[in-house]
Amino acid sequence: MFKRTKIALCSVALAMASVVASPADAAGSFWQCAPFARMFSGIQLFGAAASWWNQAVGKYSRGETPKEGAVLVFKSIGSMRSGHVATVSQVVSDRVIKVTHANWSTPGKVENDVEVMDVSAKNDWSKVRVWFKSLGGLGTSSYPVYGFIYNGKAAKGASVTADAGSSADAIVKAAADAKAARAKSPLAALVG
Repeated sequence: MFKRTKIALCSVALAMASVVASPADAAGSFWQCAPFARMFSGIQLFGAAASWWNQAVGKYSRGETPKEGAVLVFKSIGSMRSGHVATVSQVVSDRVIKVTHANWSTPGKVENDVEVMDVSAKNDWSKVRVWFKSLGGLGTSSYPVYGFIYNGKAAKGASVTADAGSSADAIVKAAADAKAARAKSPLAALVG
């Protein structure tokens, strides 16, 4: 009980410290991907982005199907030692999504609705290419990813790599709730 209270208080303190007075103030903010994804998606995981995948076990449903409001978790690699996380803002097709994320092609900045393409051989979202500002399109590198963390509680005894038994309606509702919360959030000025 104490641990949950402590986590909740820390989350509130972080959110309050991150609230910006105006969009002009937001322009000067430096965002890391994990704190931004946590506040934008509502998924309360902490630490290095790549560690979110294992941290989600038993807390959130996970899978390989993109859904609006889910967090895409990139694996740690040489050029990305801490991994990366990005929140799905739109599912365009079975192989293309749009994400909103921070600290990708412009250090510390938020990028809204940028394209991510599944380039995995098995069409399972295990490897992606991401839009890069300086190229004005998809980057030339492919990045390994774990999959998606959904903003809904994991079912007890659920599979570690599946949607953990959550109904499609529950996942859609969670994404809609997260989107509505984002619209009311002070962060809406950053990405809106």
